[in-house]
Amino acid sequence: MNKNASKNFTNTIQLLEKRLKEPLPGRDIQYQMAPSDRDRRYANTQNQQPPVKAAVLIMLFPENGRVSTVFIKRTRYRGAHSGQISFPGGKYEPKDKQLRCTALRETSEELGIDGEKIVILGKLTPLYIGVSNFEVYPFVGYSPAELNFRIQREEVEYTITGNLRHLSNPEIKGELHLTQPGVELTAPCFQIGESKIWGATAMILNEFLTLYNRVELI
Repeated sequence: MNKNASKNFTNTIQLLEKRLKEPLPGRDIQYQMAPSDRDRRYANTQNQQPPVKAAVLIMLFPENGRVSTVFIKRTRYRGAHSGQISFPGGKYEPKDKQLRCTALRETSEELGIDGEKIVILGKLTPLYIGVSNFEVYPFVGYSPAELNFRIQREEVEYTITGNLRHLSNPEIKGELHLTQPGVELTAPCFQIGESKIWGATAMILNEFLTLYNRVELI
């Protein structure tokens, strides 16, 4: 990374860290990317067990002179999030001192990178996922160096990276039509190449990109 690119990366990171300490865009911005039946599906959750805490990480790093982030394509398994595209992350475990430790541990395990070299900048608005009864806490972190991923094959099929300027382009937003047993729905999505990012990941990403775009206006 050349000197100008390095300076721009550092400036963006510093501004994001500052913005993350201010009031967040919040739930309304998340819900711009919510599937059409989200409220109906989650309406009768009062009798469920307390939500399971989980954390994900929006991992920022320099790539070809731009600020990029990474998504993972989960492998197929018997579970609510089988085969989905998401941010690295997972369920809180008692050994985690804080939820940010969960995000760092899971990212380190799934992507094969040293969690101690990731700096946490702040966190976004928590999001409830009814299908798995998870309360997800999204964190934002960064690495100043370009990354080489060594994915955990049992959980991750492959990675998808995208720079923030491309992800902020409204032209990559579209709509996904899904037919599942007994359910038909539409969902706003982000399209990166052949991959469509929708659901909770798209909702979290939309809040983050709203914050990022405010930084870019400075």
